[in-house]
Amino acid sequence: MSITSKDIARICGVSRGTVDRALNNKPRINPKTKEKILRVARELNYRPDLVARSLAKGETMSIGVVVFDIRNRYFAQLVNAIETEAKKYGYLLNITLQGKDPEMELRLIDNLVARRVDGLIICPVNKGDAFEKYLKNLTIPLIVIGNMVSHDIPFIGIDEYRASRDAVKLISSKKYKNIVFVCPPLKDREKENIYSHEERLKGFIDELKERKGIRYEVVDSWDYLNEVDRLLSRSDEKTALYCSGDTFALEIMKHLRKRNVEIPNQVGIMGFDGIDILDYITPRLATIYNPVETIGIKAVENLIRLIKGESIEKQLFIEYKVMEGESV
Repeated sequence: MSITSKDIARICGVSRGTVDRALNNKPRINPKTKEKILRVARELNYRPDLVARSLAKGETMSIGVVVFDIRNRYFAQLVNAIETEAKKYGYLLNITLQGKDPEMELRLIDNLVARRVDGLIICPVNKGDAFEKYLKNLTIPLIVIGNMVSHDIPFIGIDEYRASRDAVKLISSKKYKNIVFVCPPLKDREKENIYSHEERLKGFIDELKERKGIRYEVVDSWDYLNEVDRLLSRSDEKTALYCSGDTFALEIMKHLRKRNVEIPNQVGIMGFDGIDILDYITPRLATIYNPVETIGIKAVENLIRLIKGESIEKQLFIEYKVMEGESV
């Protein structure tokens, strides 16, 4: 016969509510009582009946996560932060990857809701009024990260526009006469939600409009390496390449090294995101540090507050950092 929380409560001489607080890491419990309950649970090999709990409380203690992929280090770090934080509250993750496929994203969300996850964290590829209405009609709380859908859907991220202006300020301070914004996702702006990249583009343009004597261009092609070669061959003046993502910047650095182009002596490069592998790159890439771990943690914290019926800020902007590096 399996051990129940009622058995543990009887053995420890406490209420079932106290046992629940101990087993689910909830506050308002004496540390010694909690330690005793957890010890007894381990000794008796207690396993909670999650199906019964779901039926009784309407909770599965699971969170659905929908992101692009985890090949990009940004999303790998994000998912890791979400998973680590969710564990602290006793939640398990159901991680799904939509691969930038709008239809797949909708199917995954529907599937997660059908599996009765308690809440969703999504980095959406869909956009528009119909998608906003779809999200509002879901029966569970959700948090959007990365690409904002609307001001009425809870969102956590950074001020992409202001961060991009700060990136341009750093590059401009190095006396570059040409600055190129490299942003391949702009090619897909008509069919995908690329809010974060569009905000970076706006910041780039608005900051340079206020600066005299600096020419600028935008590369919005997935054939960006050839486009960069073409632009660099057209100008004798030193150029900086500002990339809307560290992965693009690193690809360009590798490409230019093969051509024996010195960075930053001949061409400057700046990225965006501050992914963890930059610790191993020489010269150190200048970038905007996008605090992905903090975003993941806050997404879990706010989602659990929504699950509990509490209110949260509709938009939460986390502070970023300008990392000067050695590449501009």
